[in-house]
Formats: sequence, structure tokens, C-alpha cells
Amino acid sequence: MIPIRYNLRSLAVRKTTTVATALGVGLVVFVLASALMLSAGIKKTLGVSGQEDVAIVLRKGSDAELGSALDVASVNTILGAPGVKRDAAGKPEGVGEVIVVGALEKIGATGVANVQIRGVTSDALRFRPHVHIVEGREASPGSDEVIVGERIRGRFRGTGLNESFDLRKNRPVKVVGIFSDQGSSYESEVWADLDTLRAAYGREGGVSSVRVRLTSAAAFDVFKAAMEGEKQYGYLAQRERDYLEKQSQGTSLFIGIMGTLISIFFALGAMIGATITMYAAVANRQREIGTLRALGFSRGSILFSFLLEAILLALIGGAIGTVASLAMGFVHFSMLNFASWSEIVFGFEPTVNIMLTSLGLALMMGLLGGFFPAVRAARVSPIAAMRG
Repeated sequence: MIPIRYNLRSLAVRKTTTVATALGVGLVVFVLASALMLSAGIKKTLGVSGQEDVAIVLRKGSDAELGSALDVASVNTILGAPGVKRDAAGKPEGVGEVIVVGALEKIGATGVANVQIRGVTSDALRFRPHVHIVEGREASPGSDEVIVGERIRGRFRGTGLNESFDLRKNRPVKVVGIFSDQGSSYESEVWADLDTLRAAYGREGGVSSVRVRLTSAAAFDVFKAAMEGEKQYGYLAQRERDYLEKQSQGTSLFIGIMGTLISIFFALGAMIGATITMYAAVANRQREIGTLRALGFSRGSILFSFLLEAILLALIGGAIGTVASLAMGFVHFSMLNFASWSEIVFGFEPTVNIMLTSLGLALMMGLLGGFFPAVRAARVSPIAAMRG
């Protein structure tokens, strides 16, 4: 077999073509890895706050909280269902909330954008122990005060601490606190007092959803059966985690498909470039190939050597693209969530599987782009090569 150092020396000697081809492959890998990281980030953002022992109840036929409507009487019915956990005082652990979409002026862009606003009770933070006030304080019940998720803070006019914006026209509210929740979709919401939001949007006498904490994750089946047994109300009960995962499917699928299609087109271009580069290398290295054959190396050794060279070149580019994509982990941007029709701030979530998939693409590009030039090199006649 031809020593690997021969291939490494060859790549080092041809610095210009090596760098150009590696960067082309790296760009493809960067695009694919970024798209996969964004898709993973969307799933994490919409699913991180979901808990196995929490169930959410919507009106049957509703895909999301925004399109659901339950009357106030339903809240007590749901909280009193079997399987619902009670606190030390015997009070059911659950919250009924209203979801609306408000139009806020986006900073750094023209026009307005949709932001999800959640009407909550004073129990909202106690019910969600993973949500924490990181600056300021909680909003006072029954007041025109709101708290804002950390990811949309300052992205919309009036959403900074101690600033004000109109909940609806001529209904100003003041931001008194900033909260975080491990990067979940809650951080892209505004939380207002339930009654204040109802009055502003004419939603008195109802809620969009009811969340309850169950005695255990296994109690969901009992709870679900009780909800489905209330035929006259038309309840739809789901595990909170399952519900949130469904909310991410449309957006993450769209991003994944778009990123894959773009990567395929880029990959085709990069493979063509790599193939041309390797063909040129074969044409310029006729004497080397002839010398190797004269030294007794077989056609199989020549083929393997040139194919290995193409793979090494692709893996170098793949490593560059993969490492560069890790920087996207510090980037956050907002985009429309198809389930709620409101803007949510997403991040890029790097994972080991994504990194390995990206390197796998680079390996495939090296194999496909280098195979035919390697075959051509193996077929070179040693006598003709030496004469040339």
C-alpha cells in the first residue's frame, strides 16, 4: 500500500486547490449543521418546559391554546377530576389561562410583529417552579403590570424592565419583571394578569386552556378517561410534553427540509468542484503515477490512495465546517411559530449526533467526488505516464 504520508505531502504541496476545495466542503457542512442545529433548537425551545406529570386540557378540535376556548365552569370541573394532585391545603394544583396574540413594534425593523400574551393567575409561578424572575419582581394580581420573557426583552418597544407598552390600544401596561425558563417558549411570551387580559380583549368568562399537575405520570390515563367521559364539554387532554412537541413539528420540519435542500444543492456543487480538482491532480501527476506503478504498486493501491486523498480533503473541510457551526450556538433570532402565529426566539442547539451527521456528509462527498478521478488514476498506463 502507498504510505499515507504521500497523500498528506500531496495536499500540502497543492495548497491553493486544497484550501479552495476544503472550504467548499466546509461551507456545505456548515449549512447542513446549522439547519439541523436550528431544528433541534426549535424542538428544545418548544419542548423543554413540558413535564410528564403535567396535563393540558383544550377544547376538542383545537390544535393549540390560541384556538381553544373553555368556560369558567370547566376550570373547576377539570381541577376536580381524578388523578389531579392536591397541595398540603387540599387545593388542586392547576391553572386556567388565556392566550392571545398582540401586535408589538419590533425594534430594529419596520412594522409590528405578533407576540404571544398569556393571562395568568397568582399561582402561575408556583405551578411552574422552573420559571424564575431574574430581574425585577412579580406582577401584582389585578394590576396593569406584566412580566416579560428573557428572550424577547428589548426586542420589542416597551418590553424592557420598567418600560411600558399598550396591551391593546389605550390599555398601557408596565413591565415590572423579567423571567427565564431554561430557554423554553415561555421566554418569548408576555405574562399579564388574567382578569386584566380578559378585560382588554373581551375574553371574560372563559379560558384558553387548563393545566393540572397529576399525582404521577401514570395517573394521566385515569385523568384522560375522566376528561373524555365529559362528552357534553368536549375536552381534549394531552400530556404537556406531547402537546409542546406537536407545537414544534411544523416549524422544525420546515426548517429541516429547507436546510436539507440547500445543503443538497451546495453539496452537488462542492462534489463537482472536488471532482474537477482531483481530475486536475491526476492529469498533473501522470509521472508520479507512472513512478508508483514502476515501483510495483498495483492499480488497486493507486485507486485507494487517490480515493483516500479525496476523503482526507473532504474530512478536513468537514471538520472546518463542523467547528465553525458550533459558533451558531451563541446566536438567537426570532421567527414565526406556525402553531401560534406569533414570534418565538429560537437558538441553535448543537448535539453530538448533528456533528457526526455533518462529518458523515463530508465523508460521502469525499467518496463520491473522488471515486471517478481515483479510477482514472488507477487506469493510467505506467509506460505512457513515464513517456509523458
